[in-house]
Amino acid sequence: MKTFRCPSRHGYAAEISPFLPSRLACAASQHYGIAGCGTLLVLDQDEGGIKLIRSFDWNDGLFDVTWSENNEHVLVTGAGDGSVQVWDTANPRGPLQVLKEHTQEVYSVDWSQVRGEALLLSGSWDHTVKLWDLERPQSLCTFRGHEGVVYSTVWSPHVTSCFASASGDGTLRVWDVKMGVSRLVIPAHNAEILSCDWCKYDQNVLVTGAVDCGLRVWDLRSTRQPVAELLGHSYAIRRLKFSPFHRTLLASCSYDFTVRIWDFSRPEPLLETLEHHTEFVCGLDFNLHIPNQVVDCAWDETVKVYIPASLADLQPCAD
Repeated sequence: MKTFRCPSRHGYAAEISPFLPSRLACAASQHYGIAGCGTLLVLDQDEGGIKLIRSFDWNDGLFDVTWSENNEHVLVTGAGDGSVQVWDTANPRGPLQVLKEHTQEVYSVDWSQVRGEALLLSGSWDHTVKLWDLERPQSLCTFRGHEGVVYSTVWSPHVTSCFASASGDGTLRVWDVKMGVSRLVIPAHNAEILSCDWCKYDQNVLVTGAVDCGLRVWDLRSTRQPVAELLGHSYAIRRLKFSPFHRTLLASCSYDFTVRIWDFSRPEPLLETLEHHTEFVCGLDFNLHIPNQVVDCAWDETVKVYIPASLADLQPCAD
């Protein structure tokens, strides 16, 4: 396991570059995101460990980060002051753009996976999701419907005009960008939902994680009840990700200080519990280039990169 320590910065999100297997980013905040500034850390990993390539400061906490799908140097962060920042790792002077329309904290940002497009989603505590084209100064559309904080916004990896959002109102919504409306509303939990993600192998399958400590896997063709319910965390689930290499495998991290690995196709779905943090674990991602490698970050001021023992000998899915 490789560890990078960022003193006085508490990790909120970590994501590995879609271009470079060694490059990763962490969005972090001072004072646990309650007060102070935020820092974007751009890191590189090698056999010797993890080293800092560049860091950028913002005057409010940073809560999420996403890499551009078009340019290996460009990243986007969401901040506590309601703004979205576009950064260039080759330009140390500050953000290329600052987008400011949200009226409260931006807790989620996600770049469209369609190469050649510069489309971005931002989800906010103001109950809205905004769609941005980074070649334009104003948002293209504001999606309204959630009755609580929007904690998570994720583009579908299968349908280019579709995304999902998860909210403090307990619902998972699936949106049609062309129509500007949510075409499906799932009352997924009787609690705030903090994270959602799409299966990389099936356009109809998503997972949600909530304050009720449970993960639920959903099939959009039949939403009366979840396909699977994964129990084991003892506090709220902060973030979860489907594996890019296995159809039914996913990871979750929680305020219970753990990261857990699951396979929802098995009778006993919990494969492993990792207890290598001493504070809330908030950031989580799989490496698209190195099978089964995971990055996470926590409020204990560390970023960790590793391959879980339960996945060490697991071969990538054939399809």
